[in-house]
Amino acid sequence: QVQLVESGGGLVEAGGSLTLSCAFSGVDFNNYNMGWFRQAPGLEREFVAGIQWHSQRYSGNFANDRFTIDRDNAKNTVTLRMNNLKGGDTAVYYCGGKGGPRGGGLYTAREYDYWGQGTQVTVSS
Repeated sequence: QVQLVESGGGLVEAGGSLTLSCAFSGVDFNNYNMGWFRQAPGLEREFVAGIQWHSQRYSGNFANDRFTIDRDNAKNTVTLRMNNLKGGDTAVYYCGGKGGPRGGGLYTAREYDYWGQGTQVTVSS
């Protein structure tokens, strides 16, 4: 059974750091492109960062100086290291998987085949 489970969310002060992790089971993880998205109340799911199966990385402009995506194929996990967190980063963060290699990019939620249930990140001021 395909399953993605996010962990690592919580409450952090502005300027602090947090690392999210996503465990992806039920697929050949090495052949999947992975992404992190976030969604705040009333807003659409927003691209945060993506990493292809061969480790090419992408990130949104708001995040590319503060957030780092990585993957560990031996552990079937993808992580998101978030530094210098701001109040605007408060959201539910979701991990997604897209089978590949194939076209379409990693920037839109519709490209992904599987999603986790999300983990809440709350940044206090």
